[in-house]
Amino acid sequence: MTPTRSGSGRLATYFHVHLVSDSTGETLNAMAKAVTARFDGVIPIEHIYALVRSPKQMERVLEEVSAAPGVVLHTLVDKGLRLQLEDGCRALDMPQIGALDPLVGALSHYLGAALSTRVGAQHALDTDYFNRIGALDFAMAHDDGQGTTEQLEAADVVLCGVSRTSKTPTCIYLAHRGIRAANVPLVPGQEDGERLTQLNGPLVVGLTVSPDRLVQIRRNRLDGLNAGRSSAYVDHDAVRDETIKARRAFERRGWPVIDVTRRSVEETAAAIVNLLSERRSGKAGRTPGMPA
Repeated sequence: MTPTRSGSGRLATYFHVHLVSDSTGETLNAMAKAVTARFDGVIPIEHIYALVRSPKQMERVLEEVSAAPGVVLHTLVDKGLRLQLEDGCRALDMPQIGALDPLVGALSHYLGAALSTRVGAQHALDTDYFNRIGALDFAMAHDDGQGTTEQLEAADVVLCGVSRTSKTPTCIYLAHRGIRAANVPLVPGQEDGERLTQLNGPLVVGLTVSPDRLVQIRRNRLDGLNAGRSSAYVDHDAVRDETIKARRAFERRGWPVIDVTRRSVEETAAAIVNLLSERRSGKAGRTPGMPA
């Protein structure tokens, strides 16, 4: 834990909190915020590990925990992974807490801080709240290729992919986490994503999907619009060619790729959060939330 001066002049305590989940981590993230908000003068530095579902991924989590000592909170269903995390934390002499355990009591003991009497402190209109609103406005203003290359520099992440790869809903979901996300569709003969190679600030992520699934999604979309089906938009060979070219473009440009075929929007967003965390920490290789 590291003390520093807060805006009021009093010492504030910074500490590392590691959130380990075998799902998207949304519940755990909300619980951690609700609990830490009850302590005055305490500021958590969050490390999020979503979609942790294999021993190899847990090994990488424990490596990160060892590099930034603090407290570990988790929501793990698999008994083997729970035991691996518990044993690892015990070896590192670090506390680990299950989300259903008495979080407030455990954190109070760990921090040695008094509980705040403020009710609903986690719902205050703070900087995080306005960051989320700003991120949502940004996502809407930079949806579906809107905005110049210069304007996209303000994004945290830019998603790129062919039509119907869940780019927009993923951006909106990320915005609710305070992440400024934009998306640029790949359109045959019109937009190939080359302009995104000029970006220096944002992380560019390619989204791909299996041709069979993509044809199904597009046909459902056309049915909903009462439109005809006789076009390259739903032609299986054309769609396969479109997805192959997209993946090759992503690989050629060195962009990380996420296959959304069997992922929910929440899972895709969790994988992107992991990529952002990895990039910000300067780590190379896969993140714990990505498939091993």
